[in-house]
Amino acid sequence: MREGFLKNVLRSLLAGILFLPAANAQDQVTSLTNGGDSIATIAPYYDYEHIPDFTYEEVEKRIAAMNTDMPFELNETIFAFINYFTVRNRDYTRMVLARQDMFFPMFDEALEKHSMPEDIKYLSIIESGLNPEARSRVGASGLWQFMPATGKEFQLYINSHVDDRLDPEKSTDAALRYLKALNRRFNNWELALAAYNCGPGNVNKAIRRSGGKRTFWGIYRYLPRETRSYIPQFQAIMYVLRHAEEHNLILEEPAYAMDFDKISMGAEFTLRDLAKHTELCLEDLEYLNPSLLRGEVPDFKKNMTINVPKYMHAYITENQSRLVDSLMVEKERYLASKPDEPEKPIHNLTYRVQSGDFLGKIAQRYGVSVSQLKSWNNLYSNTIRIGQVIHIHQDHSTFEKSLASSEQPAVSQNRAGKMYTVQPGDSLWLISRKLEGVTIEQLKKLNNLNTNQIKPGQKLIIG
Repeated sequence: MREGFLKNVLRSLLAGILFLPAANAQDQVTSLTNGGDSIATIAPYYDYEHIPDFTYEEVEKRIAAMNTDMPFELNETIFAFINYFTVRNRDYTRMVLARQDMFFPMFDEALEKHSMPEDIKYLSIIESGLNPEARSRVGASGLWQFMPATGKEFQLYINSHVDDRLDPEKSTDAALRYLKALNRRFNNWELALAAYNCGPGNVNKAIRRSGGKRTFWGIYRYLPRETRSYIPQFQAIMYVLRHAEEHNLILEEPAYAMDFDKISMGAEFTLRDLAKHTELCLEDLEYLNPSLLRGEVPDFKKNMTINVPKYMHAYITENQSRLVDSLMVEKERYLASKPDEPEKPIHNLTYRVQSGDFLGKIAQRYGVSVSQLKSWNNLYSNTIRIGQVIHIHQDHSTFEKSLASSEQPAVSQNRAGKMYTVQPGDSLWLISRKLEGVTIEQLKKLNNLNTNQIKPGQKLIIG
């Protein structure tokens, strides 16, 4: 009787007559052998594209039951972002769901250390999508999108070799210290998060314009446009990641963090050479050390640790002396292979921006590129302002060329004698080079100057 029932079930399934519904799932028939006979079993598989319906009231009920230290009361703005993350941009939400196990354990540990609300970890999703190498068009970088100046203020090391904003651990600690300081200032976590986005000055301005209100929704209309959506997005993500399954946001293959330990191997070696002598995967070393912009540990006269896969830590520690020697040999071999280049003296100049100036004009005048000017002066756009000081670094040949091609000295004659009109970018040293036979000391003596400071338009007696 059992055999006949199973055959009827199989026949019905194959004919498309019998359906066994499952929540958010369809059914698939597979065959198993039982004493020589094939029997039908049901193997469920998820329809990852199914988007469940939901109402405002359902979401409101779930939020009311959420256990969070952050203020959270549903409104239409937050609900619209919940709809965005669960309906319109499900790929983005799945992406951050796949990445959360790579970073959330580290975030939780750091937040507990700083005695801060656990849900602040969701802010990194809004900042970077949990991408430690994210870079914005205005120059912010890393999981927490630090600008260079703010990063340096919170002890993140930034230069052409190293950018600690890209280091998940260091940037997380810096971000939490900054957020903690903002919360002390405003005594409100929502305002602290808003200030993280637009700066404490803009939040203070919004508080004044609102008549002294000190809640996010109280000052909402007076905040910059981006910040007005920043906090609702953060709160929407707080809800969505807690209730991903209710919205059928199911992961097929989540990602997990790579376990690592720290080790010091000295300085001036490349990750490529370390991989070569340990048989480690270079990609793993680069992944674990994203702050090393050139894939090398530079010599900064300080002890610098790197991250290595945990399973290799004991081997590297036991063989550290031999590995350090091997890395030194690689370094000497590299230096010996480089052709000798004559040392080029560098001329460090400063230029004060005048009316009508733009970066291209200044770059052309001094024989450098716009990108060099931006790099030397930490500029992230082409915007400059009158009176701004621009730093310029020229090698000797470039300096001589720009000096030779500069305009003829602005020399005039009056009753006091020969006069020179100071040009933008001039210094006493430059003027002495332009005017043959005139020294810096003579210029200072003739013009009663106690310092080397001069300004464009100033008249100097030259003889």
